[in-house]
Amino acid sequence: MVTLAEVAQHAGVSASTVSYVLSGKRSISTTTRQRVEQSIRELGYHPNAGARALASSRSNIIALMIPLRTDMYVPVMMEIAIAVATTARTHGYDVLLLTGEEGPDAVRRVTGSGLADAMILMDVQLDDERLPLLRQTDRPSVLIGLPADTTGLTCVDLDFTATGALCVEHLAALGHRDVAVIGEAPAVYERHTGFAERTLDGLRSRARETGVRLLHRPCEGGYDAMAVTLARILDERPGTTGFVVQNESAVEPLLALLRQQGRAVPEDVSVVAICPEQVAVQASVRLTSVAIPAQEMGRHAVERLVAKLDDRGTDDVVLIEPELTVRASTGPAAH
Repeated sequence: MVTLAEVAQHAGVSASTVSYVLSGKRSISTTTRQRVEQSIRELGYHPNAGARALASSRSNIIALMIPLRTDMYVPVMMEIAIAVATTARTHGYDVLLLTGEEGPDAVRRVTGSGLADAMILMDVQLDDERLPLLRQTDRPSVLIGLPADTTGLTCVDLDFTATGALCVEHLAALGHRDVAVIGEAPAVYERHTGFAERTLDGLRSRARETGVRLLHRPCEGGYDAMAVTLARILDERPGTTGFVVQNESAVEPLLALLRQQGRAVPEDVSVVAICPEQVAVQASVRLTSVAIPAQEMGRHAVERLVAKLDDRGTDDVVLIEPELTVRASTGPAAH
């Protein structure tokens, strides 16, 4: 492994000069800097993380705050986390995972110590308690999620409002007029979690425009909870022919219950899911769905954070446009 001293010898400068070129702590003449950079390239020198941290007063660590709640679909959260970690690594950063439901305390721990240079926050609520602290600190941050007020923040998310609208549009175009939305667990709405609330806004808004009667029922997921929720929906709206599911753990129980009741998919009822691609294609009926672009969200978040760390970034909101893929679970409304 090439050492800093070998780079200095190759470039004909002192080791401290190489260190200053790497850290940017002192002004070095253009000629000397270019000579050092050329030696670094030719010798293939890679400063280790500890040396970089000492040289730059940085930890070269990004904190990822990802509360692992029981009412959230953990595989999606972890897919985003993996995308964050792998993208961060390509930029020379490691990731510190903070999984507790600590709220503002987790932000204080990072900002009040040298734990990490920057933060990525997930599970964002519309009126998130962590936001005032983020706006006060000079520590760069990016949210994967969208609060009600994005002023002074950088956010990356799927456009969930457009996602909800897209699902209703698809069912309305097939002639469905009574549509039930099987949502996340009640606690997700009680916390006013951004993605769930925004999806509902899009669903309701487009339903009004297209003349669709919409019924939303939260669901804990799992077979028993889904059986109770479905019975309630069909009791309240027996003419329901379309379902939008935004709850991965309710997908397969819903399909099983519809089969038991003799309701064929898509001949009798149509089902659209907002879920990872893998869930949609591996379901017992291949589902028409809007995919959650977990990898893209994680990558965008890190790239924006690195730009901020390099003083290139500005506060902005990146909304990924939803794409609906039609598969075997939707068809014309039965009359």
